[in-house]
Amino acid sequence: MASLRKASKSHARSYRERSQPSSRAHLGFLEKKKDYKERAEDFQRKQNTLKRLKRKALNRNPDEFYFNMVKTQKVDGVHQEKEETEPVHTEAELKLMFSQDQKYVTMKRTSELNKIERLKSSLHLLDNDSGPRNKHIVFVDTDKEVKEFDAAKYFGTHPSLVNRRFNRPSLENLKKLELRGNLNEADLKKVSKEKEQRYRELAKRIQREKDLHVIQQKMEMKKNVMSKKEKCTKLKEETKTSAPVYRWRHKRKR
Repeated sequence: MASLRKASKSHARSYRERSQPSSRAHLGFLEKKKDYKERAEDFQRKQNTLKRLKRKALNRNPDEFYFNMVKTQKVDGVHQEKEETEPVHTEAELKLMFSQDQKYVTMKRTSELNKIERLKSSLHLLDNDSGPRNKHIVFVDTDKEVKEFDAAKYFGTHPSLVNRRFNRPSLENLKKLELRGNLNEADLKKVSKEKEQRYRELAKRIQREKDLHVIQQKMEMKKNVMSKKEKCTKLKEETKTSAPVYRWRHKRKR
């Protein structure tokens, strides 16, 4: 009997579901039984969820209260906890933390300034406009000597090196220098590339020092606002490149 059942199944026609007729091809694929089953299960799941929520709403106690109800607020339809209004740190702790941050910024700025000075020394950019302008006074006897005064001749150096504040070699030392004429193009390109890298590094460090200086000024102003109890008037808003400007009422000292 079992062999007969197996033989009958082997000759049975295979199950096939019809496809979408060509006249209804614009409606998309024809839904099969598995698709209908999946859609029906999803629909029933949603209906059961709605029934459960309705039952929960009907059984809710109108006098029900939780502290979380007053600690949350709706933002774009989503419940979010409100920010704590009570300060976490005391005023003394905030001042101490702020002073530590200010010391760190000052230390980093000092480090950048030292690195900038070393780079300038190596690149012979010592005579910049931002530095102090030193004076070298030379005394002469007559007005004629003043008119005919030649700084290069007086210092015994080349005219192009007169404006240097130091590292000003004399003509005798320049004559003693041995000029290296065995440099090929590869060496020159390597030296030029290294020099460009140093200049780029110098520009970045100068910009970083400027940014740290602005941060230092802003922190200093904020510290003054926090420490002083008198009322102040803001004269200028804070920008990316400058700190805000406040004015305090002048208090006469006794």
